[in-house]
Amino acid sequence: MEARAKLSYVRLSPQKTRLVIDMVRGKGVQDALNILKFSPQKAAAIVSKLVSSAVANAEQKGVSDVDRLVVKTISVDQGPVLKRFIPRAQGRATKIRKPTSHITVILDEK
Repeated sequence: MEARAKLSYVRLSPQKTRLVIDMVRGKGVQDALNILKFSPQKAAAIVSKLVSSAVANAEQKGVSDVDRLVVKTISVDQGPVLKRFIPRAQGRATKIRKPTSHITVILDEK
């Protein structure tokens, strides 16, 4: 039985988040949480909470054994980009892009 969790509009770039989710794709839930716990990236804490949420969703659905859950699919899609301007020298302005991401986790039993 599949369990899924989705987090939208995270203030992280999808490129940086993909580096973190590639480490846990296909791993067991406990292994994935341990890897994310000791990763120094900002995305690791966010993805860890999302995987924990997917585990809670699986328990709510009535999965027989939570220890047998595996990260079946984990993906990051690009969200909208917040565009800001910062003043620069001689009356100019520079565009600042603040990207967002949508992260989706699907867990399944072995």
